[in-house]
Amino acid sequence: MSESTASRRRRTRVAVVFGGRSSEHAISCVTAGSVLQVLDPERYEVLPIGISTDGRWVLLGGEETAQLAITEGRLPARIDETSGALVTMAADPTARELTVHEPGSVPKALGEVDVVFPLLHGPYGEDGTLQGLLDLAGIAYVGSGVLSSAVSMDKEFMKRLLASAGLPIGRYLTVRRDRWQADPRAVADRVAQLGFPVFVKPARAGSSMGITKVHGPGELAAALDEAHRHDPKAVVEAMVPGREIEIGVLAGPGGAPRVSAPAEITVRGGHEFYDFQAKYLDGSTDVELPADLTEAQLAELNRLAVAAFEALDCEGLARVDFFLARESPDVEPHWLVNEVNTMPGFTPTSMFPQMWAASGVSYAELVDGLIAEALARPAGLR
Repeated sequence: MSESTASRRRRTRVAVVFGGRSSEHAISCVTAGSVLQVLDPERYEVLPIGISTDGRWVLLGGEETAQLAITEGRLPARIDETSGALVTMAADPTARELTVHEPGSVPKALGEVDVVFPLLHGPYGEDGTLQGLLDLAGIAYVGSGVLSSAVSMDKEFMKRLLASAGLPIGRYLTVRRDRWQADPRAVADRVAQLGFPVFVKPARAGSSMGITKVHGPGELAAALDEAHRHDPKAVVEAMVPGREIEIGVLAGPGGAPRVSAPAEITVRGGHEFYDFQAKYLDGSTDVELPADLTEAQLAELNRLAVAAFEALDCEGLARVDFFLARESPDVEPHWLVNEVNTMPGFTPTSMFPQMWAASGVSYAELVDGLIAEALARPAGLR
């Protein structure tokens, strides 16, 4: 056996999985493009696998992966069945391999996969569904397991678990589409009790998809219809006056979670909140990194971030979003947990990598560390 052949066999086989069936398909593709660029070909044998919007898995080539970026404010093209060869994964822990299906050819085994880096955002990827498939297949993967991924994706149950662990959260209520359609007046009365303005969000979506700031009762119907277009379950949250602060958490097997430097997000240019356009397309977001906090505020933020990570049984990584709430100038500000994201935005300019870069961990080191952490964990129950 030649030295070069032995070297290739020693490389870790990484399947980078992205795209998916959610409304965050394009952002997932952008994230994958960034990760693929920093995976060292001397260390990793990489399989870029895109999931189309109808759920088909396709193996992409270099030409397709080179186009996974936001260009001049435009999102990349969506993956479909014409993007590459179709791929299947058997839920068989004794196989742990992918199979390629090309028209007119006998299915071909790609061989075993050592670890999957699932870069999907939203339902059918970040919500425990893909994690369950990988557990069935006995394949290691980056990030949280089934339960943590599912409850963190669902804002209602995330808030319930955080509250049951004694963590401070804002006031909210859940509105299912059938309940809204059956009795809109009763729902509107419940929302009014939160006080306006409120934010209406799909319960199981991210990237600020489908979110509306509602200033009064006359705007509620359109906001709920928009949220229900993404998810039959919506959450309505009371507006929290104060500052928006984010922080990253990393954890290795058996090790205590580590926190990054925190960042403060502010938006300008006519945006009333941190919406999709401000996040990704028009550069109207300002970031203060590290955020200007007192020692006491920072210590409490770090404690709450780790507590939220552990309350939801997270693994690998998470971004925890907070409000430093202040109802009036004569009231001391206090922390509220807003969300926990188990697969946060992951381009080099996304907040999670930026916060870790400010903490001394480069983008490439972050990717390498997450893969190493996933390989060190046992697959399945742990």
